[in-house]
Amino acid sequence: MQTDVRMTPPESHGFDAGRLARIDAFVRDRYLDTGKLPHAQLLIARDGDIVHFSHQGAARDKGAPVDSTTLFRIASMTKPITSLAFMMLVEEAKVGLDTPVHHVLPEFKGLGVYAGGGSGAPFATRPTAQPMRMIDLLRHTSGLTYSFQERTPVDAAYRESRIESWHGNLTLDEFVAEVAKLPLEFSPGDEWNYSVSTDVLGAVVQRVSGMPLERFFAERIFAPLGMHDTFFQVPEDKIDRLADCWALGPDKTRILYDRGAESAWAKFPRLVSGGGGLVSSALDYHRFATFCLNGGTLGGTRLVSRKTIALMTMNHLPGGSDLATMSRALFSETTNAGTGFGLGFAVTLDVAKTLIPGSAGEYYWGGMFSTAFFVDPVERISMVFMTQFSPSMLYPIRRELKTLIYSALN
Repeated sequence: MQTDVRMTPPESHGFDAGRLARIDAFVRDRYLDTGKLPHAQLLIARDGDIVHFSHQGAARDKGAPVDSTTLFRIASMTKPITSLAFMMLVEEAKVGLDTPVHHVLPEFKGLGVYAGGGSGAPFATRPTAQPMRMIDLLRHTSGLTYSFQERTPVDAAYRESRIESWHGNLTLDEFVAEVAKLPLEFSPGDEWNYSVSTDVLGAVVQRVSGMPLERFFAERIFAPLGMHDTFFQVPEDKIDRLADCWALGPDKTRILYDRGAESAWAKFPRLVSGGGGLVSSALDYHRFATFCLNGGTLGGTRLVSRKTIALMTMNHLPGGSDLATMSRALFSETTNAGTGFGLGFAVTLDVAKTLIPGSAGEYYWGGMFSTAFFVDPVERISMVFMTQFSPSMLYPIRRELKTLIYSALN
């Protein structure tokens, strides 16, 4: 069933309607007609009002077209929501950004930094210069990693343990225990590395709140914000709305990764992944983006104060540094130039260094299936882009979309 969407004339919010329309033509010509992407959905808003909402392509192979009800796997766009959940607990003084992680997750007590070994040999470690703190989980300076970084023996050990497999063999508590068996890649706070940090943060939320993570999200975030189409498991009566998901095959063409009608996301995951497990819709994620833009409130419901949102969306890298200086990751959902990192978001520090239009203070992230969002608190613009194709960094569509959106401003 099609959801009624309230649209606002673009001109009333300072956009040129013709220039917005050319974005859809660009996406169709560059990505859909060439077979690079299976479908695309773009939502652009200003001051929370939707000025452009377009749908192109079939949601499923040879199926019905994408529409406003289509559901998408948002992967790492789960991370800002997990970060919000943690900050809600900070506001209740149940935990702090400077709290050592092992105070909540005792499995992490005594973690050491990699100093040799691996590939079948025992790991050698050295002590950390300082304990891992909660802020390190939020800004990815924890020393943890992702298996797909494929740089170090520690990355390889993550692969061998299948540590970030959402539908694999580990519960959230078991996941924490497995991560704690492996050394850190660096002493917390010394470098930036895209990692399972936010999954660990989800375990923190679960233990501090005393609620399963999925229940905390559903009761304390999604219900109050009216995000009724966001969940870790797609309900049976909504599975017909879940899009097919595609990946790049060995011959460099698209292959089906997860069929919507028979999706792994139709079953409750063994690992409830605060780092990447959610399914959502463009309209639901627009509500989350608008909540952030409004400083922690939506439709009369306030979950956190405006000062908390301000704290989350400023740069927290040590010494005011940027990712170009601190990152050791081979993969992340952003380019490094001109970019800092806040509490769950990348943050634009220097627009000139990004080489595309934007605003200082803009915050954003994306997911491995090429979804993306950004919030510009200066221009009061937000965007949600949905598709289902991995890997997310293969095409420069996120940079192209931002350029085209800002070029449509009057």
